[in-house]
Amino acid sequence: MVERVRVRESRVPAKTLSPRQPLVPRSAQSGRNGIKETVLYALTLVGGRGERLKPITDTVPKSMVPLNGRPIVEYQVRWMQSQGVTDVVFLTGYLGEKVEEHFGDGSAFGIRAHYSHEDSPLGRGGAIRKGMSLIPPGENPVLVANGDNITDLDLALLLDLHRSSGALATLMLTGYPSQFGVVEVGDDDLVKGFVEKGMLPIWINAGIYVFDRAIEPLLPVTGDHETSTFPELVQRQKLAALRSEALWLTVDGPKELREVSRRLIAEGLA
Repeated sequence: MVERVRVRESRVPAKTLSPRQPLVPRSAQSGRNGIKETVLYALTLVGGRGERLKPITDTVPKSMVPLNGRPIVEYQVRWMQSQGVTDVVFLTGYLGEKVEEHFGDGSAFGIRAHYSHEDSPLGRGGAIRKGMSLIPPGENPVLVANGDNITDLDLALLLDLHRSSGALATLMLTGYPSQFGVVEVGDDDLVKGFVEKGMLPIWINAGIYVFDRAIEPLLPVTGDHETSTFPELVQRQKLAALRSEALWLTVDGPKELREVSRRLIAEGLA
C-alpha cells in the first residue's frame, strides 16, 4: 500500500515584490546547531510546449494547462510554499507571459515570484544554469523541479539524504506503474490475484531535485542536465536518489489530464 502524505499548510507570510525586482540575500531558516532546515529558493521549469496536449497548448505552455480550474504548476507552487520555500524562480520560454500574468509577484500564493526568460531554447540544463545566476550565492542548496509534476513529498526527506550523502544533486525517485493489470502467480503456478496497474519493482526519475550550488559550472550552457551533468556526477559518485512512495503525478497527454484531475479530487488537493 502506497502511503499518502497530506500537504501541510505553511506559516510563511505572503511577501509583496515587483516581479522584476532583483533578489536580495536573506538569512536562512536555521534549526539546531545552525543547520538549515529547508530551502528558501526553488526553480521550476515552465517553458515546455506540451505538443501532445494540443490544441490546449496553442495558447498556454504545458505547465499552465488547467486542472480543476488551476494550472498544473500552481499545484507545485502550493506544495513548495507548504514546505517552506519563499522564493520561486520561474524558468520561462514558450508563452512565458502567461506564467507571469498568473503568478505576478507571487504574493497571492505566499511566495515571491521571479522570472528567468529564455528568448531562444536553452534546454532544461541551460535554463536551470541561467536561472541559478539570479539566486543569491549564500542560498544553498536549491530546489529544482519540472513544472508539470505534482507531488506531496515531505521535502525534509530529500534534504536529509542530500546533506548526509555529500552529493551535488539528489533526485526524487518514484515507482513505475504497470500500463496493464498485473497477475500474481505463486510457485505452484496458480493465480493468487490481480492488481489493476500495480507498481513495478523499478524506480524512475520524478523530475524533482535538490542541487548544491557547486553544480552550477557543471550545468550545460545549452542542453539537458540529465544527459550531460548527471552522467558526470555518477562517475564522481556525487549523485544521490531518494526512493519515495509519496504522491507523484504528471501529465503527458489528454488521458493523463483526465486521470490526474480525478486523482487530485480524490486526494483532496483540487
